[in-house]
Amino acid sequence: MPEVVVAKTREGKFNKNAARRVRAAGSIPAVLYGAGHEPVAVEVDPKQISRILYSEAGHNTIFDVEVGGQGTAKAMIVDWQHEPLNDKLIHIDMKRIAMDKVLRVNVRVKLVGTPVGVKTEGGILDQVLREVEVECLPADIPSHIDVDVSGLALHSVLRVSDLPHSEKLQFLEAEDATVAHVVAIREEAAPVAEGEAAAGEAVTAAEPEVAKKGKTETEAAKKGKTETEAKK
Repeated sequence: MPEVVVAKTREGKFNKNAARRVRAAGSIPAVLYGAGHEPVAVEVDPKQISRILYSEAGHNTIFDVEVGGQGTAKAMIVDWQHEPLNDKLIHIDMKRIAMDKVLRVNVRVKLVGTPVGVKTEGGILDQVLREVEVECLPADIPSHIDVDVSGLALHSVLRVSDLPHSEKLQFLEAEDATVAHVVAIREEAAPVAEGEAAAGEAVTAAEPEVAKKGKTETEAAKKGKTETEAKK
């Protein structure tokens, strides 16, 4: 049985204070849109949403959402935000899904086995693409794509063309794009030494990202404060 998310319609103003009151009451604010319907502001159970996000299929999970006793509709979570200090969910966007229309989604690539290039040739397995974009009907979305890498030797490359293909699943990535490869340890270490500072900047820049999209309330508040001071 698919998960049924009960969404309660939110009334009144939809500002930060109203969102905080929703969270203080044990729910999280959300928006439901898509399939030709007007967006609806709702509130949902964060524990239920967390179960969906951390399930095997993750954000690609299709579930039933019920709004105000008006029946159910198929939906997916397409955007979510966490509070940066305690990692609690603070907002989600849900999209109604038409089961007879194809979707574009990102699916996790799961590498299975230990490459011979790692076992006997002293190499390291480097996974370049952890997700691939595919197009398919909602019912055909895989929770992940498994690929056996045990035959990869040193300097061998696994490409998108090597992933399991089927008529139900269309890959939107370039067929020659590298998914994973086995490299020598010294080849892996050299770029890190040469570009250490750049790598550090990249990691630092990536750390504030706590959601798929959008800004947290903390970031928005800081921005507002900075703009106010600039005007003085």
